[in-house]
Amino acid sequence: MPKTPSAPSWRSCRTCSRSQGRSGARRASSTRSKTSRGCLARAIAIGVSWQASTPHRLPANGAVRYPVLMHHRSALMLTSLPGVVVTTTESERCFPRHWHGTYGLGVVDFGAQRSLSGRGTVEAFAGQVITHNPCEVHDGHPIGGGRRWRMFHIEQTAMLRLLGTQTVAGREWAAPVFDHPAIRAAVRRAFGALESAGFEGDIIHGATQAHLEEALLIAVGLVFQPQTLTDSVSRSEGRPPGALSRVMERLADQYASSPSLDELAALAGTSRYSLVRQFGRCYGLPPMAWLQQLRLERARAAIANGSPLAEVAMACGFSDQSHLTRLFTRQFGHTPGVLRNASRGTGRSRARTF
Repeated sequence: MPKTPSAPSWRSCRTCSRSQGRSGARRASSTRSKTSRGCLARAIAIGVSWQASTPHRLPANGAVRYPVLMHHRSALMLTSLPGVVVTTTESERCFPRHWHGTYGLGVVDFGAQRSLSGRGTVEAFAGQVITHNPCEVHDGHPIGGGRRWRMFHIEQTAMLRLLGTQTVAGREWAAPVFDHPAIRAAVRRAFGALESAGFEGDIIHGATQAHLEEALLIAVGLVFQPQTLTDSVSRSEGRPPGALSRVMERLADQYASSPSLDELAALAGTSRYSLVRQFGRCYGLPPMAWLQQLRLERARAAIANGSPLAEVAMACGFSDQSHLTRLFTRQFGHTPGVLRNASRGTGRSRARTF
């Protein structure tokens, strides 16, 4: 026979620090509706999801126990690419069956979840890539606690632009979950392009649109066609050296400007996706990533020669000085100011840690 506790076990409301004791239990019956509404309002105000809105009565003595709050945070960010938004969700919630009108491509940062998909029930764990197709019914249930994931939500019109096709009819992700190292790396690079871009409120700087577009295009192409990761035919596309050389010369001669992938693909006489793959094989980095490295090298030379940081940022194609500082520090391990002071001979400088 289960043991009956001599005194009830009381649970505090996390949002308003209310707790019920023996004396409070006598007042709970008359005030529970008002208190529940107050707790719920506070929960909504701080963005925490309410698991249940009705207090639970303990049968032993009629006392009231208030429902448990479940952690839930979600943020939405616009990008400089029309029709592409990014969501970051950290939640202990279960999501009922639903669908989106967009293509979804993301990564699980930590935790795990089980979900329905168009191909049955699947499980996704930390580090794995997750997808959903437009109008594909799915749900979401945490495994062993909370989880966090980030998603690109891509409108169908934006997908047309990325792929350079006239229709997306019949175009679906190859699987709902991917664990291939190359796919994981490509998707993380796409999210990394967001971090490199800088922010104005919740909108990403437009100056790095081409870099973001390139990273997202590579990730999308791999997830749509994962067989190209091991298919030897993918290397038989051919890479016209003359065409790629013209693209590199265009980037080197006008590095302060931001050419579009459409412009570079037309210069090479190929599609945008073929361009980024072929250029990457030939020169080690896709075009926009290669251009960013060139800008940083030119900026470093200019700073070492004593040029003001704000002028260097503008001359080398960065959005502003803070944009230059962020990428410069990530690349070289110290800020532009450290290099400037060292070049002036002003003594030992200490690099800032980010």
